Amino acid sequence: MYTRQNQRNLTRAQKKRFTAALLELKRDGTYDDFVRTHNRWFVPDGASRRRVGHMTPSFFPWHRSYLLQFEKALRAVDPGVTLPYWDWTTDRSPVGSLWADDFLGGTGRDGDRQVTTGPFAYDRGNWAVTVGMTDGVALTRNLGRPGRPIELPTAAELDWALDDPVYDTAPWDSTAAKGGFRNKLEGWAAPRSERWRNHNKVHQWIGGHMTGGTAPNDPAFWLHHAFVDLLWDRWQQRHPDSVYLPARRLERGDPQYGRVLSLDEPMPPWGVTPREMLGHQDTYRYE
Repeated sequence: MYTRQNQRNLTRAQKKRFTAALLELKRDGTYDDFVRTHNRWFVPDGASRRRVGHMTPSFFPWHRSYLLQFEKALRAVDPGVTLPYWDWTTDRSPVGSLWADDFLGGTGRDGDRQVTTGPFAYDRGNWAVTVGMTDGVALTRNLGRPGRPIELPTAAELDWALDDPVYDTAPWDSTAAKGGFRNKLEGWAAPRSERWRNHNKVHQWIGGHMTGGTAPNDPAFWLHHAFVDLLWDRWQQRHPDSVYLPARRLERGDPQYGRVLSLDEPMPPWGVTPREMLGHQDTYRYE
């Protein structure tokens, strides 16, 4: 059993060990393999193939397994390292300690949005983006999107999702009119004027490489999704009688048959089921 901490409580030494482990995974190629995995399973609503990572009920269990695999790789480098989490309802400033030079580095510079501070700045020679949607090799961010400003999700927006006792609803994608916790937390179900609410809004607030299937290119991804994982815990505690849906495999006549996974269907690429990811208390806990 190990503990995932709030990033604001990390010591200088803990930050250094965490970033050093990330840099080692980048150096030996392991990190980019994880970026490729996320990009492969970032499958939108309209795609005909299996959708497990996003816009689908398995969003939470798939990412829990994904984070566990990544954390295992980190801890193989340094057994004292765990994934910290970033509570974006409280740490909301683009100049906060999260974005300091001794941790994740700051926003991108004007013009090309290239990150020039911190251990993941391209000019420091340790962080070239090799898995991406563009030819750019430098990590990019645009914190807060000053040209068209947006805010990080608020506690009230988060509660809007956490208060929903239904895990997910048909048609099991981003268009579910009745919402459901998964859709509301992931961020696709909000009104058009607020269509990036919660998880997805955080990706848009960071900008740059955090938008799209190759978002793990930005190390901020892991802290963001560790908090999303914690929020699934909070929802389960708030609604102890609620269950993962769909509980059973969809019928052949359902438009999502073969595309959306029920409780006991294995999730690629690891073969674990959503049921196996419903809890984590034997492996890690949150402070």
